[in-house]
Amino acid sequence: MNRRIILSITGICLIMLCSSWGFFAHYRINRLAVFTLPKAMAGFYKANIDYITEHAVSADKRRYVDSSEAPRHFFDADHYGKKPFEAMPKKWKDAVAKYSKDTIIKYGTVPWAIQYQYYRLIRAFKAHDTTDILNASAYLGHYIADAHVPLHLTQNYNGQLTGQTGIHALWESRLPELFADHYNYFVGKARYVDNPLNEAFRICRATYKRVDTVLRFERLLSKTYPQDKKYELVQHGKKQVTDYSAAYSTAYNRMLRGMIARQMRASILSVGSFWYSAWVDAGQPDLNKLIAKPLTDEQRAQLKQEELLYRTGKTLVVNH
Repeated sequence: MNRRIILSITGICLIMLCSSWGFFAHYRINRLAVFTLPKAMAGFYKANIDYITEHAVSADKRRYVDSSEAPRHFFDADHYGKKPFEAMPKKWKDAVAKYSKDTIIKYGTVPWAIQYQYYRLIRAFKAHDTTDILNASAYLGHYIADAHVPLHLTQNYNGQLTGQTGIHALWESRLPELFADHYNYFVGKARYVDNPLNEAFRICRATYKRVDTVLRFERLLSKTYPQDKKYELVQHGKKQVTDYSAAYSTAYNRMLRGMIARQMRASILSVGSFWYSAWVDAGQPDLNKLIAKPLTDEQRAQLKQEELLYRTGKTLVVNH
């Protein structure tokens, strides 16, 4: 029985590891980031909010067709010693010179992926290229959200080194699916980011500090929790699979004291802030001229209701 459970959980994890944060959370983060933008940007992003939402997971889907994509979603900080953020040069060429390109790619490049997409977005704004603005925004939002997931900052990304296989999907997918409708999402307005690469590393450093808590609390809970109540059959799409039970997930979520909600909020604010800063650095082009299809009255009313709910910390988001 235990072997079957482990195989089932491993299968879920393999799926979730290819859909970081779970598709559910990525959709929500990109969509709510639109409501952090100033008026001069909001009209364009709201007119394209469904595209921004749907393509929040394009970077994950790209993994299936591009073997070079996977490293852009993580940064195994603990590979670089006890003080990785002091050891690691921020500039790409300096990091490669110190550790080699193969090493940097092997252990993840998410801070540089964020930087690359940021400058791609600036170029798209300057070129008034609507398609590239939207795609760069979606990819940038995805990588920023990934940088807020603690298990994307460690070699022990799925608890495989500490006998906790399955924790990746538990933290970033199972818990948000169960509790995300109760999170408070309001983060206010986007802020200007002075240095995108420094900010990307700041996010990674802050996220890395949470790795020990994520792993240690689950390990403590597992030691004391009745093993016959740790898992249950859960409906995933059209299939029933063995997953962490709602009761176990609730206990773990309680121990984390709102960590996932805080990380989602931080992601939303960071995504909006990077979009806003790229627009400023591009010279604040008139985005209203790029709106190809204005919202209908019905769409405008729904978004207004959605934004009002966001301002109270709630959401109307229907995930894809």
